[in-house]
Amino acid sequence: MGSALRKEDAKALIDNLPERATWEDLMYEIYVREAVESGLEDSKAGRLTEVGQLRKEFGLPE
Repeated sequence: MGSALRKEDAKALIDNLPERATWEDLMYEIYVREAVESGLEDSKAGRLTEVGQLRKEFGLPE
């Protein structure tokens, strides 16, 4: 579901971009922020997968 957008957070994302940033750079930063927040919400809710299980599913060495 994602957390609510706060203007301060959006402004901080923009302020931290380099002067010559593109719209694509901004969209990437938004995507990363949203992905991290979503992962943190999943973790808090206990929606986790053990690394060993993932390695096994993808045929990677443990």
